Amino acid sequence: MSIWWSLHLRREAASVSLARRLLLGTMETAGVDPDISFDLSVALSEACANAVEHGGGTDVPEEAEAYHVTAYLDGDCCRIEVTDSGPGFPPATVARRRPALAEHGRGLHLIAELSDHVRFRNGPGRGAVVSFDKTLKWRDDALLKVS
Repeated sequence: MSIWWSLHLRREAASVSLARRLLLGTMETAGVDPDISFDLSVALSEACANAVEHGGGTDVPEEAEAYHVTAYLDGDCCRIEVTDSGPGFPPATVARRRPALAEHGRGLHLIAELSDHVRFRNGPGRGAVVSFDKTLKWRDDALLKVS
């Protein structure tokens, strides 16, 4: 069995906690180990906070002032993708598998440390895309536990 959901969120601070709560609730209900759930929720919060802070621009129409979150729980893996409509990542960020730790970009470093695989790329035309995944561990009473 698998679960996926997708959100279209306004670039407002309150949307970060909404996405995080939805992810935590989904994983708790499915029976994901709480430590794994916490790591993924922190990584998601960082990705969403970046989209809220950096994911727009002065030339972006109001209806595009949003970002998207998609989460997939499939088998023993959770994959999350956050996409915005901002100017995108600088070339140096996209070129690295893990971002360099600097004054700015600590959130990207944290996402990389809390996940098993991460990819920072620019969308076609405009926007940043952060994709990350993590192998799931299950509680004994998990509903979706992989046999």
